[in-house]
Amino acid sequence: MKNSESIISTPSDIADFEDVADAGLEVESREWGARESHHGMRLDRALAEMVPEFSRSYLQQLIDTGAVMVNGVVISKPAAKLKAGDRGVIELKPTPQSLAFKPEAMELQVLYEDPYLRVINKPAGLVVHPAPGNWSGTLLNGLLAHDPQAGLLPRAGIVHRLDKDTSGLMVVARTRSAMDALVELIAARKVSRQYLALAHRAWQEAPRLDIEDAIGRDPRNRLRMAVVDLARYPGKTAKTTVELLQNAALGCWLRCSLHTGRTHQIRVHLASIGHPLVADALYGGAPAAGMDRQALHACQLAFVHPVTGESLVFKAALPADLSQALVAWGLSYNAA
Repeated sequence: MKNSESIISTPSDIADFEDVADAGLEVESREWGARESHHGMRLDRALAEMVPEFSRSYLQQLIDTGAVMVNGVVISKPAAKLKAGDRGVIELKPTPQSLAFKPEAMELQVLYEDPYLRVINKPAGLVVHPAPGNWSGTLLNGLLAHDPQAGLLPRAGIVHRLDKDTSGLMVVARTRSAMDALVELIAARKVSRQYLALAHRAWQEAPRLDIEDAIGRDPRNRLRMAVVDLARYPGKTAKTTVELLQNAALGCWLRCSLHTGRTHQIRVHLASIGHPLVADALYGGAPAAGMDRQALHACQLAFVHPVTGESLVFKAALPADLSQALVAWGLSYNAA
């Protein structure tokens, strides 16, 4: 699956966390008293015992933001030591995580919908799932507002992802049984996904090329993925088929078919052979042809409906920025 992320706490999250109180949301104040067993104990650890329904990491965030008072004094260090008999107050504010799964009205381009699933054409710039730095305004938030059923499903029915700046097709489940079946189809590589990519440098490889290099976390830069040697580094096998559609003096117009779904797979594979995506700064690309986001579009999605058994094929037209980029480089695209 693409672009899987874990929810972690970072300094930027703390700033968002502080904004919660400014938004006028409900804050509960709770008094507490340190017992003899808490004497000499860290503040965060003691609070985790006295307010057991909240995690220690959540309580640490509260302390960092000045939401805890001890004997009338604000304490902002989780490691501060308590004494038996200390008394205090803690303001239990919502975390960004707790507010992330909220409905937010947004316009969604739905290409297909039935009682079991829907297919969406995601615009570039839309984050799929809440994560640090993007606790709201995501596709998940939009799905929760668009369909009350989405709130009954894990991740609002999202079964795969596109990177923030990748546009194009996604399938989303509407029932739990359809969600489980779609996950199984993706894992079994029975969902066909094709992408269109504008990359740097004229193509000099074979017109059709299979790239079968494993992908893992870049050992030199943990923010990136990279082609890795599985004998030396952790990673997973990956395969992308790349077809040349048209060449230009400055770059190439490609169709990429995924056989696996590793994080940033197309971006990493193309960069590894010297053809980074236009405007993909993370993997060596640069703005060109008017593009200021990675030039990647999920153009076709095909699978067998997990409930009806019908063969479904969906296509998404090129977004305007990619169409204009082709014109700028003297390229053309026949969707048929």
